[in-house]
Amino acid sequence: MESLKLNLNKDFRRLYARGHSYVHPAVVSYIIPNNRKIIRYGITTGKKIGSAVMRNRARRLIEAAARECFKNMNSRGADIVFVARSRTVSVKSTDIKIALEQHFKAEGLLP
Repeated sequence: MESLKLNLNKDFRRLYARGHSYVHPAVVSYIIPNNRKIIRYGITTGKKIGSAVMRNRARRLIEAAARECFKNMNSRGADIVFVARSRTVSVKSTDIKIALEQHFKAEGLLP
């Protein structure tokens, strides 16, 4: 499924306010279905995670896991924001992928 990045602050705020949140010790997902049949996603990493190197690593881990999950999604589109947590940098991308798959199944995006 095709995916685009979210950049605008208003999109992130809309997802925080109205999205369904799914929590895992490594990552939090906010999801809202859309009518576009594409996935739009954004990744947030706060300074609690650590230095810029650690924040970039957390982003890369989440993005790699999300891309793997996007391949298996059904044709329904969604807007998604992933929030990195302090444990994100210490886990493997496969663990994050498992967590994201659980979030997407709960939302009905994965078969």
